[in-house]
Amino acid sequence: MEEIEFIIEVCEESMKNAIRHLEKELLNIRAGKANPSMLASIKLDYYGSLTPLSQIANINTPDAQTISVQPWEKDKLIEIEKAIMVANLGFNPMNNGESIIITIPPLTGERRRELVKIAKSEIEIAKISVRNSRKEANNDIKKLEVSLDQKSLSEGDIQNLTNEYITQIDKIYSIKEKEILSV
Repeated sequence: MEEIEFIIEVCEESMKNAIRHLEKELLNIRAGKANPSMLASIKLDYYGSLTPLSQIANINTPDAQTISVQPWEKDKLIEIEKAIMVANLGFNPMNNGESIIITIPPLTGERRRELVKIAKSEIEIAKISVRNSRKEANNDIKKLEVSLDQKSLSEGDIQNLTNEYITQIDKIYSIKEKEILSV
């Protein structure tokens, strides 16, 4: 019985990881509003180690269309500017000598639909990951030497978990879709 509980716990943790990964990927899909997390993927060499931009500079959004990056060391401005360009996020950073200003262009209707498709593909990847977790857990339970009733009950529990996480993923998609499509 403990083995079954362990398998279910591992399965649920795997499903939680799928949700966390999905949320991280959806942060990269910008919905037209400036958000400091848009620069979360940017890392640069800082005294010999690859460091996230957020640990080298203050990143904020003075308004809905602008991201401001103020490095704690002014001599890092050019490096930060290059890192933003190399990251290929579609931003055109402007260095004013004190900080880097990024203006987020408004999204066209066509681009919004494109972003919805990208979000939908991330959603499908997350659902596949959840279903794979279910499949692995069910396979592990089938290998156990327990009664058919226990196996059946456990598979039912795993299916309920799967349904719960798929519903959660659908809610996340619904929120992201509204965010992308709202002007």
